[in-house]
Amino acid sequence: MILAALILIVSTALFFFYLQATCQQILRTGFEQEYFRAIVNANRLEFPELRREFEEYGRAVDYSRLHMTLKCDFLALTYLLKNASNVHQHYSHNEFLLMLYFRSLFATVAARRILRLGERKTVLKLTAILEYFANVVGRRVSQVRVGNLTPSDFLLEL
Repeated sequence: MILAALILIVSTALFFFYLQATCQQILRTGFEQEYFRAIVNANRLEFPELRREFEEYGRAVDYSRLHMTLKCDFLALTYLLKNASNVHQHYSHNEFLLMLYFRSLFATVAARRILRLGERKTVLKLTAILEYFANVVGRRVSQVRVGNLTPSDFLLEL
C-alpha cells in the first residue's frame, strides 16, 4: 500500500515537472514583434497593468481584483485563441498545455496567499502565459488581410 502511494506521488510530481518544463520551453518561443499590445488595447485586457504592479511594487493591492483580472483575461484570450482567425476552431497542443498549466498555477495562487508563500512569481508566470496567448492571437489576426490592408490599416482607414 505504501509503495502504491509512493509511486502515485512520484508519478504526479514527474507529470507536473514535465508540464512546467514543456510550458517554459513554449513560453521562450519568440515572436518577430509584440503583437500582444494591439490585442490588449482592442480587448481592454488588464494583465499588463497587473504585471507592472507586481514588478514595481512586489504585490497587487487587491486580491479579489487580481483573481478577477486573471480569470477574465484568461477567458477572453482563450475565446479569441479558438475563434479569432482560427480556421480549425480548436486549440493547438501548445495552447492546450499552456491552458492546463495556467489553470494549475491559478489554483495555487490562493493557497500561496493563505500560506504566505508569496504569489509574486506565480502571478508573473500567469501574466507571461496571457502575454503569449495575446501574441498568438495578434499574429493570427495580423496575417488576415482585408483587400490590400492588414486589420490595423483597415481600422485606421475608417
